[in-house]
Amino acid sequence: MSKGHAWVLGATGQIGRAAVRSLVEDGWEVTAASRGGGRDERWDEGVRALALDRDEEGALAAALGDGCDVLVDMVAYGEAQASQLTALADRIGSAVVVSSGAVYADEQGRSFDTLGEPDGVPRYPVPIPESQATVEPGDATYVTRKIRLERELLAAGDALPVTLLRAGAVHGPYCRSPRELYFVKRALDGRTRRVLAYGGKSRFHPVHSANAAELIRLAALKPGSRVLNAADPQAPTVAEIGEAVDAVLGRRSTTVLMPGAGTPDGVGETPWSSEYPIVYDMTAAERELEYRPVTGYAESLPETVEWITAQLAGRDWTDAYPAMLRSYGTQLFDYAAEDAWLEAHDREV
Repeated sequence: MSKGHAWVLGATGQIGRAAVRSLVEDGWEVTAASRGGGRDERWDEGVRALALDRDEEGALAAALGDGCDVLVDMVAYGEAQASQLTALADRIGSAVVVSSGAVYADEQGRSFDTLGEPDGVPRYPVPIPESQATVEPGDATYVTRKIRLERELLAAGDALPVTLLRAGAVHGPYCRSPRELYFVKRALDGRTRRVLAYGGKSRFHPVHSANAAELIRLAALKPGSRVLNAADPQAPTVAEIGEAVDAVLGRRSTTVLMPGAGTPDGVGETPWSSEYPIVYDMTAAERELEYRPVTGYAESLPETVEWITAQLAGRDWTDAYPAMLRSYGTQLFDYAAEDAWLEAHDREV
């Protein structure tokens, strides 16, 4: 017997693909909506794929028809999309919306939005609970728009119960900006040494797409208005991640540790690099949803590495991962600068 009708917006994205599979396996009838209307080859044939531009006036309302029991939204942010969902509250039983762990602010108001400012790196508690302060809502940045979305949806909780999932550093197949590329490409390029800033101790708590999908599945079964962190059972250091990638690829690299920040030209800096740890508290999800992760970082890594390697086959990384290039620039793989630093510091190149 079906658990009901689940709608998934952003269904062909990284988390969306996993969420559709998880919901179907749990007994839901699923409509998978995305701009292109595509399908994942691993979806059950009963999944209804639908092309939808949610930003087109009235498109979501028309496509939703009589409504659904749960709407899962991977891509909402900002006041307009919050209003879009609340306006359909009479046709949506409950919602699960993916937010971001980047909305948190420390006691001095520092956040991801202040990273480029003098003394702007946030010092969060370890781990970060959902009660931690956040940035102020607004329209200026991705983070301020995410928190505006959260506030608007929580305020409408009586009409539309919404679980907001503050996701960590998402990883797994289909990622447009896979942080693991930093180590995978180096290994494939035959680099035998890597330089890591902050002594290799940086921690940026990841969440595998399958673990995010499990949280979505559980929240769909237990509607409520709440905010929950979404993260893996482990928060490995960047040095541990490098070693884990080496193990998957059967390579051996030497890690050279820098005591502080990377150089101005990016030597030592990685997509996880931070002077202070970012670790999310998963106690609330365990208590409220009885959440248990379905995978860990190291055990999920072979599939991720295989996916990244396949995307790189016969292509330059900038063509395979343009979003990664936009986010981090070419400094990620400036081997000449890295070798010059190693030579200047009397390290074997």
